[in-house]
Amino acid sequence: MNLASPVPEIDWTGFDSEHALAEAIFAELARQTGDGVGITRECYSDREDAALAIFSAVAEAHGLLIDTDPAGNLIVRTPEDDGSRPAHYIGSHADSVPQGGNYDGAAGIIAGLICLVRLRQAGRELTTPVRVLMLRGEESAFYGRANIGSRALFGILDGKDLAARSSGVGRTLAEAMEATGIDIEPIREGRTLFDVKKAASYLELHIEQGPVMTDRELPAAVVSGIRGNLRHRRVVCRGEAGHSGTIPRWLRKDAVFAFADLVGRLDEHWRVLLERGLDLVVTTGIVGTDPDEHAISRIPGEVMFSFEVRSQSHDTLEGFYELFRSECRAVGQQRGVVFEFDDRVYTEPARMDTKVIEMLSKAASECGLDPQTLPSGAGHDAAVFANAGIPSGMVFVRNANGSHNPHEAMDIDDLIKGIDVLYKAVTSSN
Repeated sequence: MNLASPVPEIDWTGFDSEHALAEAIFAELARQTGDGVGITRECYSDREDAALAIFSAVAEAHGLLIDTDPAGNLIVRTPEDDGSRPAHYIGSHADSVPQGGNYDGAAGIIAGLICLVRLRQAGRELTTPVRVLMLRGEESAFYGRANIGSRALFGILDGKDLAARSSGVGRTLAEAMEATGIDIEPIREGRTLFDVKKAASYLELHIEQGPVMTDRELPAAVVSGIRGNLRHRRVVCRGEAGHSGTIPRWLRKDAVFAFADLVGRLDEHWRVLLERGLDLVVTTGIVGTDPDEHAISRIPGEVMFSFEVRSQSHDTLEGFYELFRSECRAVGQQRGVVFEFDDRVYTEPARMDTKVIEMLSKAASECGLDPQTLPSGAGHDAAVFANAGIPSGMVFVRNANGSHNPHEAMDIDDLIKGIDVLYKAVTSSN
C-alpha cells in the first residue's frame, strides 16, 4: 500500500492544544478529499489512502508506530507496546459515502490518535495497552456491503461480496482490495485474520447520525446496541412498456405504479409494527427507470430499486423481510408484473458488552457528563467486533444536521469531551 505524504508538509506537533490539532486534521482531510460539495472517500481508493496518509503522518510525528494488518487496515501503537499483549483497541473508519460529511468515521480515528498522544505526553505505560485501529471500507455506499475492513478480519466476506462492483459498474471489490496491496486469497478463503485474544475490548467513538443528542443537549453518550439490516442492492420490477395514451388502466403492466403500490403496503406494515413496539426502520434509497428508455409518453416497463430494513432484533428483520417478499408476490399478481431480486445482504444486529457500557458510563460520569445510553440506528464496525466475541462499546458525540451529507456539524469541544470519556475508561482499568 502506498501512502503519499500530505502536501503541504504540516508540523503535526506544533499545535498548542488537542482542539487545534483536531481542527487541523479535519481541515487537511477536507482539503485532500473534498469533492466540491462534500467529502468523498471511496474505500480502497486513492482518497481513502489519502486520509490514511494524513492520520499516519500525525501518528508518526508524535512518535507512534504503525502496522498494516492482512486486510489493509492500519494499527497504531506506542513504542512501548510490542503488540504481544491484549489491548484496548480504539477503532473507526477512514472512508465516507459520496458527498458525505467530514466527521463520519474520521472523528473516531482522530479520537484514538489523541488518546495515544495523551498517553505519550503523560509518560504512562499501561498494563493493558491502547492501540488505534484505522479501518477501511465501513460504508456500504460503493459495494453494497458495510464493514468490509472489519468483516475481512473475521473471515465473513463471501465471494458475492468480493465480486460486487463499485456503484454497480466499476471494478470489483476484490480488484479494489488487491490494488491497495492486500493479499485477497486468505480473505476469499474466509480465514480469521484477527486474534480475538489480543483484544481486551474494542471501543469506537462516532458522531451520532440522528437528532436525539442535539435535542437532549448531550455532548456525549454511551451506545447500548447497534441495529442490523437486511438489504437487496438491486430489485427489478418488470412490467410491460407501452404508449401512455393508448393503453387503459386495466390492461397496463406499469412497473412504477406497481412499485408505488408495494411501497405503500410496506409503509402500512411498518406503521402497525411500530405501534406494537417493535424496533424497525425501512428504506428504499435508490429508485429509477432506465434513462435510455424512459419518456413522458411511455408506460415504464421496468423500475429498479434498493430495499433495506433495519432493527436491533434478528426476528424482526426476518419477519419484515418475509412480509416484503409476500407483498411483492401479491403486487405482482394484481399488477401483472414480476419482481427479480439480487442476492440479499445480511448484517447482524449487535448488543454492546454490559461491562464495557458500565465502564464507559462510569468514565462519562467522572468526566462530569450525564451518562445516558442510546441505541444506534446506523451500523458500525463495533457490531462486527461484538459479534466476534470481543467486548465492545461505543461513545456517541453530538452532531447536528444528521450524517451522510455535507452538513454534518460536530463541535470540536464535544469531540474532546468524547475523547475524555475514552481516555478515562482505558486508563482507569490499568
